Order: sequence, then C-alpha cells, then structure tokens
Amino acid sequence: MNMEQAMQAFIVESSELLDDMESALLQVLTEEDPGDSINAIFRAAHTIKGSAGLFGLDFIVEFAHVAESVLDKVRDGAIPIDDALVSLLLACGDHIGKLVDVAAQGGTSAGDDLTAQATPLLQQLHSHLGNEAAPGPSTAQALTMHGEALQPLGRVLGGGGARAADHWHISLRFSHDVLRNGMDPLSFLRYLGKLGHITGIVTLPDALPSLAELDAESCYLGFEIALRSEASKAAIEGAFEFVMDDCMVRILPPDSRMGEYLDLIESHAPSGEGGATRLGDILVRCGTLTPRELEDALSLQRQGTSAPLGELLVEQRRVQPPVVEAALVRQKQIKDTKGGESQSVRVDADKLDRLVDLVGELITATATASLAGRSLQSASLHEAHSTLNGLVQEVRDSALQLRMVKIGATFNRFQRVVHDVSREIGKDIALHIQGEDTELDKTVVEKIADPLTHLIRNSMDHGIEPAAVRAERGKDSRGTVSLNAFHDSGSIVIEVSDDGGGLPRDKILAKAIERGLVEAGKPLSDTDIYGLIFEPGFSTAEQVTNLSGRGVGMDVVKRNITALRGAVAIDSRPGLGTKVTVRLPLTLAIINGFQVAVGGSVFVLPLDAVEECIEFRADSSHDYAELRGQVLPFIRLRALFKVDGQPSTRQSMVVVKQGGQRFGLIVDQLLGEAQTVIKPLASMFAHLRGISGSSILGSGHVALILDVPALARQAVTTTPAHTEGAEPAQEPL
Repeated sequence: MNMEQAMQAFIVESSELLDDMESALLQVLTEEDPGDSINAIFRAAHTIKGSAGLFGLDFIVEFAHVAESVLDKVRDGAIPIDDALVSLLLACGDHIGKLVDVAAQGGTSAGDDLTAQATPLLQQLHSHLGNEAAPGPSTAQALTMHGEALQPLGRVLGGGGARAADHWHISLRFSHDVLRNGMDPLSFLRYLGKLGHITGIVTLPDALPSLAELDAESCYLGFEIALRSEASKAAIEGAFEFVMDDCMVRILPPDSRMGEYLDLIESHAPSGEGGATRLGDILVRCGTLTPRELEDALSLQRQGTSAPLGELLVEQRRVQPPVVEAALVRQKQIKDTKGGESQSVRVDADKLDRLVDLVGELITATATASLAGRSLQSASLHEAHSTLNGLVQEVRDSALQLRMVKIGATFNRFQRVVHDVSREIGKDIALHIQGEDTELDKTVVEKIADPLTHLIRNSMDHGIEPAAVRAERGKDSRGTVSLNAFHDSGSIVIEVSDDGGGLPRDKILAKAIERGLVEAGKPLSDTDIYGLIFEPGFSTAEQVTNLSGRGVGMDVVKRNITALRGAVAIDSRPGLGTKVTVRLPLTLAIINGFQVAVGGSVFVLPLDAVEECIEFRADSSHDYAELRGQVLPFIRLRALFKVDGQPSTRQSMVVVKQGGQRFGLIVDQLLGEAQTVIKPLASMFAHLRGISGSSILGSGHVALILDVPALARQAVTTTPAHTEGAEPAQEPL
C-alpha cells in the first residue's frame, strides 16, 4: 500500500466515521446513559482530525479541532448536550464531510465557499467554549493537536509542514520532577544527535505557570523534535530508556517509513500457533510499534478502557491510522486463512452489472439450444442440456445474490431526514424502523431512496398533527413515522406509516371535483379517492411551505415506483394515521417466469405470483367465476390485448395473487416455467397498460411480461358484489 492508497483509506475511513458520528448524535438524546455515544462521537472527530494531520490536511485539522474541543467539554460534563447542540454538531459533521470531499479531489484548502459556510458554525462552537478560541495543546494532548504543534515545526523545517519533510517526529514531555531525580533533559536531546540529524526543535512552554507559582527546580517544558535518521523506532525509543519513568514520549515515523511499514504488513506471514495474528504483534513485527508502547496500551486497556487496541493506538498517536487499517486487514486475512473462512472482496458495481447481463444472454442462448435439441430428438443431447440448464440456473441465482443488499443502510439515512425536517416544521417526530435486514437488488435500493424521502417528508408535514392537536386527541405529543420492509410473494413490500390524523377524504374529493379529475356524484371507493393525491399538481395544502403545497412530489413518487415495475397503495384511517404500501420486484434483471400463450402471442407472468392453474369453461356473460365458494374476477387476455383469431376450444385460467387479492387470467395454452430475462420497453410503448417489459424467447420471438399489479387493479373493478350467476371453475389441472 503506497501513500495514494493510504490517502484513499483515509477518505473511506473518514466517511465511515462520519456515518458513525451521525448515528450516535441522532440517538444520544434518547439514551438513559449517553456516555458511550458521546465517547464514540468524540473519537470519530478526534480520529479524523489526527489522520488529516498526518496527511498535512490542515484545513480539516483546524475545523475539526474546534469541534473536538467542544466535544471534549461535553465528554467532561462541562457542556450539557441538548437538541440545539446536536443540530450544531450534525451540521459540523456535514461540513467535515465536505472538507474530506475536497481532500479526495486533491484539494489543499477549503476554498472561499466552504470557508464562508464554516464561519457561522465556528462562531457557534466558540460560543460553547465561552467565546474563546479553542484551547491549544495541553501537556497531555500536544501530540494530537496538529494545528498548534506541527505547524510551527513545519515552519522550522522550511514551511513544508509535516507532510513535506522526511523525518521522525518526536513529541517529548518531561515530568515536573525530572530534574530532582537527577536527569538532564538536554542530555537526551544531545544523544539523539548520535542517531541522526536533528532538523528542527520547537519548545512548548504550555505547562509554564505564572511567575509567582514557578518552581526553579521543576521542569515545565515540552519539545517537538524533527529527526532525520535511519535508526529504527525501537532504537530511537531506546535513547530515553533511563528516563522513561519521568517522561512521555511519542514517536511518529516519516512518510517513507509508513510506506515501508505498509509493505511489511502486507507481506507479513504468521509464525507459531496464534503468535502473530494479534494486532499488536503484527505492528511490533513490522517495526511501527515498540514492545513498550504495546505494553502501555494493553495496560491501559486492562484498566477498563473500552476502546479497541487499534483505536487506542491511533488516539495516543503511537501508530498512523493507515498502518493500523492495513494491520487489521492483514489480521483478518490471516484469521480467515487459518479458519478456512471465506474472504470478502470489493467488486466494482459495473462488473456485477456486466456479469448479470452476460448471465441473461446465457439464459437466452440456453433456451435456443434447448429448442434445437428437441428437434434432433437425441436423448443424450436432451440429458446434457438438462444438466446445462440446471447449472445456468445456479449461476443466475449466484449472480443475482451478489447484487442483493440489505435495505437497512437506506432506511438508516432517514434518521437524519426526520431529525432535520421535524425541527424545520416545529414538530417532535421519531422514526421507527423494522425489517432493515430485508434484502433486495442494489439497483432497486438505489432508485427507491428518492420516493421514500418524499413519502416520509409528506407524512411528517401532512400526516403528523402539531403537538397541541395531538394532546387534544389524547395522543402522545411525539409523533411517529414508521418504516417497515418484508418479502411477500416474490416481491418486497415497503410500508411508510404514521400515527397522524389520516388523510382528509372529503377534502381530497372536493379538490378533485374542483379540478375536474372526477365527476361530481360519481361513486368512488376510499382507495380511489386516496389515490387522487398521486395526480400531478394535486395538493390540499392551504399554505405553500418549503416542504409541500405546490403539488409536486407524490406524482413523482408514483412515476418512479411504476418505472421500477412496482405499485403503490394508500390506506388511511381518520384520526389514526396513514399507511403507504410500496410493492417492488426483488430484482430488475432476471426472474423465474411462467409462460402462457394466447393465439400466437406468448406472455410471461412472474412465477411467484402464480397460485394455480385450472380449466376454464368459456362463458361470455360474466367476468367472474366461483372458485371454492369465493368470487374470483378474471380478465380475458385475448380481449384485453385484442389478439386476432378465435379462442381455443379448451381454455385455462391462471390464478394470480397480488398482495391480498386473487384474480384469474384466461389464456389458450399453458407453456410452463422458464427463466426470463427482463428487457425494458422502449419509450414509445410506455403508455401500454398491463405490460411491464419484454423478453427474448429461445426461438428469437418476443414475449411480453405482464404487469400483475396493473392487471389486479383492472380486475378488481369488474368484481361483482355477489356471486349470483357466477360460473364455477373446474378443478386444478
């Protein structure tokens, strides 16, 4: 791992730390004992600042240092953490993220725009510090405060900063009693000259008391030393062997040595039973950590410090974060190799997409080969193809599984949305999450985030009542928005619900009549009326706000969900709340399909939606049948799609389930199961209803994939209120 790779590791690590910081900030106010969360927030800011200092990213260090100073006082109990401070720290985390993005693009300064954005944040942070500048490095913190310690040292070295000079950086703090114990601090500095060339020294009088309190026999000085040397870290530490009990020494290697350490860690091989699989042992073996430093850190852990060893070493500035990161990766690799466990590999998303595309082409080619094999009537060829078809199906399942991700990461990002929006609109609202382990295709996850954002914001603005109204209705003053995800019949269902006042049914209907969307006096079900809010430009808001009132948003939600071959439905109860149900396919690429034929046309149904197939007795007088005592609406595909020709003498009904609704599809022939590669329809066919896509058959012909949710909505409009005259369906085929 070279310095460029180390920088990339810093960028990734910072992003993860900022996510952890945000999560901890969003839950810190709800915890009975927020100590762990406060420590996690502090460690995140502290680690980012320290790592940025190693790469000379002073513009990150300077801002993060002030935020860290406030967090340090919060951790000590000097500043109480409240809602306003949480909002400020969330904004600071966002700003640090923007600064890290600048560093990721190779920038070396914040720029005018980001500097202007930082000004109000810094003013608020300083107000928590008593209108004073953030404190400089104390005796115990000097090494970690790059803003005050390393910058002067960089000027001594010629203005290049810590990143420019290839030297060891030694932070030395002597105890007050070192002179009384017969040790001369200057003698140890002189001895360093034998190990190399001291290129710069900065004396830090930060512990110097007032003249009245000064003790001439006490030592109050600290030193930041730049040493150019080929000696090892252990040899440099050995220069202070006789004064270890009376000093604190921290030694950071030059940049060139860090690259060497990373190479040594990467090539490290374990020796002995478990002897070199521990993080500390790996760091000692590569030379970046001395045995004494390791023992000190382990001793601190034994005293009750909950921080992991790697994090502790970084906080104490004994080892650079990229080195610890590389050692942790190598440690995991060794453990996985020894235990025979599988290793995780990061793969570019484009490569996964290309793999799935190739698997789709393979499925089509296999179907073509199957047709050719049948025409030859060769038993051996048929057997070989059957084996090949099974292997292709396994490859398909494995390829699709690679793209399956948990929806929890998408759900968790809405914690911040709810936090910010609730404060913007002056409501106390909590987000409740269930089903975060539910998996679906990454493409679906990426495209569902925006519709969910609209639904959540709409629930908060329109659904949840103000606290005073909730109190009058006997509700908890804190409203709740819930997110839930689960699998159902080969689809993923996402529910966005709230415990608000519900949708104003009469108001929606009146607005729709006013706009000419429906005819006055026409009977409509509650579902139809609630569905009107998805019409473009439709809004019942009396005032236009930053969130709503312009009629923009819900129509976009429906359009985006429909584009994903999904469906959206609304259920609302006056005074109790509203639930929006989004049903999506698990994948947008390949499905198990069930093929049916009407005349010369082939249609495909998702196999998970098919419940059974029964013989159908033709009767043109009804659009419903009786199946085991229940009314079953059905749709004749020949009539729906205006297929030429006469129906076959023996027709079949495919019973399909969509959500909690069943309906039938009347077809001429059942062709059976087949793997189906989904091809999107061209924009000129976007207006077609009941069709969600297409697929290429082995014969080269095109089969249309039926849109089950759309057909379900059409079937329900033909369902009669009674069963009188219903044709009985026959027994299953």
